[in-house]
Formats: sequence, structure tokens, C-alpha cells
Amino acid sequence: MAKHHKYHKKEHQKQLLKLFFVLVFATLLWFLPPPGTLEQNAWKLFVIFFATILSVIVEAVPIFTASILALSSSILLHVLTPAQAYSGFSKGFILLIVVAFLIARAVIKSGLGKRIAFLIIKKFGKSSLGLAYSMIAADLLIAPAFPSNTARSGILFPIVNSLAHDSGSKVADGSRKKLGSFLMMASMAGITISSSLWLTAMAANPTGVAIAKEFGVDISYGTWVLGALVPVGVLFVAIPYVLYKIYPPEIKHTPDAPMIAQQELQKMGKVSKNEWIMGTVFVVMLLLWIFSSTLGIDKTAVAFLGLGVVMVAHIFSLEDMKLEGMALETLIWFGTLYTMSVYLNKFGFMSYLGELIASGVSGFSPLSIYVILVLGYVLIHYLFVSQTAHMLALFGVFLGVGLEAGVNGTLLALMLLYATNFNAIITPQGSSANVIYIGSGYVTPKEVYKVGGVITLLNTAVFLTIGSAIIYLFIV
Repeated sequence: MAKHHKYHKKEHQKQLLKLFFVLVFATLLWFLPPPGTLEQNAWKLFVIFFATILSVIVEAVPIFTASILALSSSILLHVLTPAQAYSGFSKGFILLIVVAFLIARAVIKSGLGKRIAFLIIKKFGKSSLGLAYSMIAADLLIAPAFPSNTARSGILFPIVNSLAHDSGSKVADGSRKKLGSFLMMASMAGITISSSLWLTAMAANPTGVAIAKEFGVDISYGTWVLGALVPVGVLFVAIPYVLYKIYPPEIKHTPDAPMIAQQELQKMGKVSKNEWIMGTVFVVMLLLWIFSSTLGIDKTAVAFLGLGVVMVAHIFSLEDMKLEGMALETLIWFGTLYTMSVYLNKFGFMSYLGELIASGVSGFSPLSIYVILVLGYVLIHYLFVSQTAHMLALFGVFLGVGLEAGVNGTLLALMLLYATNFNAIITPQGSSANVIYIGSGYVTPKEVYKVGGVITLLNTAVFLTIGSAIIYLFIV
């Protein structure tokens, strides 16, 4: 016991030392004059944001702790007003993430999650790799009906969570890496390509197409899919295999899993009343999400309605809500980082950085400029919490510079818009969809920085080579 206490004390001291160096570095940056035409507030907010992300990367403090320190610092140092700093907590899509955690617990508690998990294991459960492929395939199929990858992750996450939990891979007992971590990471990575494949799979996609049209670049639904189909197909094959090599599950072969799953399904018997209710609520939520734009209804309100129904049916209780601490933690850290990202953009930091990168490519050949702009667009996502905010802030700037330099507009516009999606796993906060998976505890922010970086590199390489060739040969 004493040895255990000594170890934790030593680890705590290491963390404090790391935090001290981060704060010293941030203090030095704080007192430097803002570069170029940047205002003081833009520079100071960037320093706080940078220190927050750096402290998470070096594991000085957890992302939750770093975020609440950033939130309080931004107000107390008069960088943001209280109203500005707290504005992220009222955003509907952030609340949607929180409700998704609660509904996921209801899916598991009702038994529906377990049944779905066993049905998948029965069909594809001979290997963990087969399970990963099946989850990503399901995502690719349902993606065109979901203009929100956050909402889609709310559908996928409970199933992945149940698969992990009912395969004996749990966070609480330290067995997350048996299977759960691998499946969670695979599903996160899968969302990056499902959102790239379909124009209607992410809210920023049609907005980006509308912006491109203002520059004289017309992109149809068919053009979008044609340009993405081959690179997405290659990545569908490659991503689970690469993850299997660099982030392997401890359980690799499960030859008895289908038989065990069949036995468990027999034990469960017929579908219970709670499963029917949960399943019906789930399907109705799904349909309302799909037709939300047509019906003019809010996706988050649909999620709250679903939660209310399962609470009335006693599938989910207030006691369950007390146990779901991850929901509140996620609300605070993601809401904080999202707000900081938004105000970095509003204060002019993002546009300044985008123009700086764009101006640096003048004098290069159109091909070189194309590659530099796409790579710069991908890498700058380290500073963004929202994919939509990233696209709105920089897509027009990068596209305009490329057109001025003689880069083909359709080629550049498509690749930048695809990049808005395939770079989403580059950081834990790179997409709101990531937050649900990270909040489960199966994957850590540091693992996302490492593994997500590799997947982003893979996505970028495939799209820049194969994707560019397809666009050039068949679309341009």
C-alpha cells in the first residue's frame, strides 16, 4: 500500500513539474507583443488555448482540469467576458453530445444494446478486425441520411459501447484495451471517411459547396461522391488494418464468439418490453433526425424528447443520471474548448493565420500550391474544435488564394471540403463526434493525438494521391 502511495505521489510530482513548465512557457508568450496586425485579445486567447492543449498533450493535467483552468483564466484575465466564456454551454450540438451519453446508458440498461451486440458478434465476431469492418460499413451506409456526424455518433456509440462491454472489455476493471479501445478508435476513424463520402453526411459540406459556388465553382451531389468514392473505398480497407497494427486489441481472434453470442441470445429470450420501447424510441429519433431539416425541428430537442420518453418508461432514472458523470465532464471541457475556438476566429486569429499560410505560397507552381494549401488546411485543424468553424473561417481564404495562383477550382474546393472531414480525428476536440467516444473512457486524449495523427496522415496521403487523380481524370 505504501509503495502504491509512493508511486502515485511521484507521478503527481511529475505532472506538477510538467504543468509548471507549460505555465512558464505560456507566461513568456503572454508578454510577447502580438505578431502582425493581431489584437492583444486575440493573441492572449491563443496563448491560453495553446497552453491548454499543450498541457493535455504532455499529460500535465487531464483535459477536464485544463479546460476549467482555461475557462477561469480567460475571464479573470479579462480576455473573454463571462457571457462570452460561458456561451458554449448553451450550444445545441454540445447538449446533444451530453444527451447521447445518457441515451447510450439507457440502450445498455434496456438490454437492447446487449442484443444488438450479440447479433453483430454472431455475424462478424470471429475476429476483432471483422467487428471493426462491420461497424465502419454500417456507418458508411447510414451516413447520407445524417447531416450531423455528431448525431450519427450518437447512433453508433451505444452499439460499440455494448459490443465492448459485453465482450468483457470494460473501463472500470482496467480491461478497456481487450477490445473496447480498438473498436472505439475504429468507429471514430470511420466517421472521418463516412462524412467525406456523402455530401449530406456533415452539416459543413453543403455550406462549403455554397461558398465554392460564390467563387464560380459548382459541385453537385454526384460530383462529390464520384471524387470521394475511390479514396474512401481504399481507406475503408486500410483504416481497420492500420489500427489493428498500431493500436491492437488484446483479443484478436474470437472463434468461439459467434457460438457464445448465440447461446447468450437464447438466454435473453424474446425481445423484452423495455427493448421494444427503447428500439422504438431509437428508430423514431433516427427518423426525426433524418428529416429534421425538412420538418424544421431541432436535433437536440429530439434527443431530449427521446431521453424524456425512456425516463417516463423507467428505462432510465435519475439515479442512472447521477452515475453518468462523463456527461457533465464532457459538457464542461468541450463547451470550453469550443468557445475558445469560436472567439479565436471572431477575434481574427484564425483568419490572420490562414492568410499568413496562404500568402507564404506565392511564387510556387500551381501543383505545389495545391499540395501546400491542402496540407496547411489539414494541420491547422489542431487549433479548431469545430469542423464547421474551421471550414467557415478558412475555406474561402484558401480557395481564393489557390484560384488566384492558377490552381483548378473544382480540384481544390473538393479536396479542402473532403479535408474538413478526414482531418476530424487529428485531435480529441477535432470533431464533436470524437467527444462521445473519448468520454467513454475507452480511449484517452493522448491516444487520440497519437493514433488520430496517424489516421489523419493516412487519410491525407490517400486523398491527395488517389483522390486528386480521380478528380483530375474524371471530374475536372
